[in-house]
Amino acid sequence: MNKGANIIAVAAAGFIAGMLLAPKSGKETREDLKHKAQDAKKVAGEKAHHMKDAMKDGMNTFHKDANNANDELTGLAESAKQHANRVASETKDLGGEAKQRTGRVAGNTRSTDVDVEINTNRRLK
Repeated sequence: MNKGANIIAVAAAGFIAGMLLAPKSGKETREDLKHKAQDAKKVAGEKAHHMKDAMKDGMNTFHKDANNANDELTGLAESAKQHANRVASETKDLGGEAKQRTGRVAGNTRSTDVDVEINTNRRLK
């Protein structure tokens, strides 16, 4: 015999033994099965309700955490923008200061050049 036939034979033997040894009548057995099926349906409904509630709680938590992450990222982006603007402003200020100092250095260099030329001409005469 193959494996499938063995399983069917064992199941049939178990069913026959159960029917022969059952202390209840067929009607009582059917009523018991009906009650067991109703109980199983009720339990399955309760489990489904609990699963639904758990899924709702999980989704609410997910949405809350996603919103918190979004708020954090928005704050980070705003902070980065403010820092970038501050750096740009400071860079502009430093560029202006560098321009002024370079102008002073150039002016001092011209003045020194004139003084050197004057002193050189005096000494050469």
